[in-house]
Amino acid sequence: MTDAPRDHEEETLGAAREGQDPVEKDPSDWVTGDEPMTAPQRSYLDTLAREAGEEITADLTKAEASGEIDRLQHETGRTND
Repeated sequence: MTDAPRDHEEETLGAAREGQDPVEKDPSDWVTGDEPMTAPQRSYLDTLAREAGEEITADLTKAEASGEIDRLQHETGRTND
């Protein structure tokens, strides 16, 4: 074993699907998508839901929260699209 630096161009973990932006990963493909939403997701969802005048269940998974965030961003005009 050597301590020589590794060529990072050779390292890969997963290929993007054809036509898929490699930076964006579908929440249904997340390894941790079934875990409870994170505190930042919860806070942002609370903000978006208030702006949209909606109530959302607080027991969402990370993947579900991501989907709701996307939906509410479009509804409230907070999207970059």
